[in-house]
Amino acid sequence: MNRVILIGRVATLPELRYTTTGKAVASFRMAVDRRGRSGGESNADFIPIVTWERLAEICNEFLTKGKLIAIEGRLQTRTYETADGQKRSAFDVVADDMRMLGSRSDSEGGGGGQYNRSPRSNEAYRSPREGGPPPASAPEPRQAGPSHDFGDDFEAGLGVDDEVPF
Repeated sequence: MNRVILIGRVATLPELRYTTTGKAVASFRMAVDRRGRSGGESNADFIPIVTWERLAEICNEFLTKGKLIAIEGRLQTRTYETADGQKRSAFDVVADDMRMLGSRSDSEGGGGGQYNRSPRSNEAYRSPREGGPPPASAPEPRQAGPSHDFGDDFEAGLGVDDEVPF
């Protein structure tokens, strides 16, 4: 399983670009504190983050240096060639979920509320997973009665008064 969850501060402003096919991609660095501090000094790792499509545009619009965020995604390696012909490898976290947790001023004595990426939503933004459907913009209203026709492959099952067989 390749799953990464990070909490830290935005270290560099997101750089938004578009691929030749028109997909948005943003990259930035995130400062994440390490456990265990030596001599009272704080150690941090500066981790490269890559976001795609709508999440890339949201990061570009709302993230500022020092902003406290949570990122969820996967670790991905990439290889590239330097100007002098040497092959190099690098690791990036490709994020598919991002939450804004607060701002630097909040952590220094202001409020401590949670801030989400969109004023219209109470959830963090999740980018569409590869091969999956895009996220719905709003949940469909529930209808009374059964909402799916399962056909002959699904038997009626237990009634309300029936006993569970296990």
